Parts: sequence; structure tokens; C-alpha cells
Amino acid sequence: MEKRSILHMFDPMPHNSPFDVNMALDAGFDVLMPYSNVKLDKVNGLTQDAIFSRGPAGVKRTGIFIGGRDLGLAMDMLDASRQAMVPPFEVSVFADPSGAFTTAAALVACVEKQLQTVHGKELKDCKALVFGGTGPVGIATGVIASLAGADTALVDHLSADTAQDVANAYNRRFACTLKGAVGSNDDEKAQLLADADIVFCTAKAGIQVLSAKVLAAAKQLKVAGDVNAVPPMGIEGIKRNDLGQPLIYASQCENAVGVGALAVGNVKYQLQNNMLALMLTTETPLYLDFRQAFTQARSIV
Repeated sequence: MEKRSILHMFDPMPHNSPFDVNMALDAGFDVLMPYSNVKLDKVNGLTQDAIFSRGPAGVKRTGIFIGGRDLGLAMDMLDASRQAMVPPFEVSVFADPSGAFTTAAALVACVEKQLQTVHGKELKDCKALVFGGTGPVGIATGVIASLAGADTALVDHLSADTAQDVANAYNRRFACTLKGAVGSNDDEKAQLLADADIVFCTAKAGIQVLSAKVLAAAKQLKVAGDVNAVPPMGIEGIKRNDLGQPLIYASQCENAVGVGALAVGNVKYQLQNNMLALMLTTETPLYLDFRQAFTQARSIV
């Protein structure tokens, strides 16, 4: 009898995400085993308990999912799990803390597609701003955009120093070239927006980050993407389902378009489902993070 598929879900937070649990079941895993409050130094032992208990055939039906909220910690946990493998006892591992990797990959891929379709431009040709840039989705968005070639700044709503500290930390970790910036009021936001080509809005739900007044200061904005689905939208004028609709308040910009939260969410849902399902079909163990997520997201859009 074929062994049932099992996904072991390691999370450093007090609770595992119900979203991730639902996604894993929908992707085809038979059994989910959530582990909360997992410390980095426990990952080796948990991983080896998982791989040595089933035999090489059963290992193909076993996976590890890493959650939490800290992107750096999630990557460290993925690396610790990889180092614990003893081939042929080896399973696939997928890190997606707070869904940040798949959400960010979907957002950047959707914006990139509109940039190419409407403006004939690539990310490497553009200056990008990430509002809400010091949160998990914002950091992941910035890293992906920077590695794809965009001149990218993480924008914090309180402190330029905080933004620069975060940028420096992830530049060291991933060899990207992020900058830090602050947008604590409309004047600062307008100044940043004046020469930006792309805006990614990844701030908290229900907070309007860019008003019509601020958008009017943009002079070369091409695409703006917003992941906020809770009114008011993060960027005024973008609707949840927008995918290339005109950005009506960017009046100085020719053919500026917006990407809304549900358009991004549709890609994110497909992306996370595909990556979880891939863990069940691969013949070779996979180690999945934001890089593989962005590659997959580009193929979806």
C-alpha cells in the first residue's frame, strides 16, 4: 500500500497559519503535522526524525514547510533542514514565511508583466519604490525586484535609518542592492514618487499609503501594484481586480497602470498551490524559497 503523504510544518511563531494549512491540504497532502514555537537549533533533529522514520520510498511522500514571520530566520531554518539531510533520506523543503515569498513573487511578476506589455520596459530599466518596505512582504518584494535588476528602495513610514538597516541586512544576505528611504508624510512620499517608475505597495491592510494628491506628483510612473484588499486601498484609484487598468490619479504620467490585490492574490494562490504540489511530484528533492517562487510566478502570468 502506498504511504500517505505527510507535510511537517515548522513555525517559530505560537501558531501555524490556517492559510498555509488549507493550502497544503488543497495541494494534495494527506496529513499535516504542525509544529509551533520551533527554534532554529531544533530544526536538525526534527528533520532527521522525519526522514529516517519512513525509508527512501516513504521519503518521497514527505515534505517540510517553513513558516513564521522573519524572512532571515526562515532562510536559516531552510538551510538547517537542508544540512540535516542524509541522502537517499532527503525530502523537499519549502520556505514561505507569512506567505511573503509567494505574495511578493506574484506582485513583482504581475507588475513586470504590465511593465513589459504596456511600456515595453524591463525591471532593470526602472526605479522602484516599496512602500511598507520593512515588513515581510515588502522586504521580499524589494529583494526580488532588486535581484531582477530594478533600482529599488525600501520605504519605511517612520524612519530612514530603519529602512536602511533592513536594506543593508538583506543586501548582505542575498547580494542585492537595496536602498532605504522614509515616507512619513505626503510631502516626503511625493518627493520619492517624482522620479519613480514602479511602486509596490505592501503596507498593512486598510491603510491608504498613496493618495490622489501624492500620485499627482509622479512624473514617470509606469506601473503601481497594491496587495491591500481591505478598504481603503493602499493606492487611491486602484481597484482590487485591476490588472493593467489606467492609474487615473497619476495625471502627469503617460499610460500609468495599476495592479490590484485580487489580481495579485489570484497568482499568489496558484503559485503556492503549484509549489506545494511540486513537492509531491518531484523525483529530486527541492529546496524552495522566493527565487523559485518568482520563476514560477513569471510562468503563471
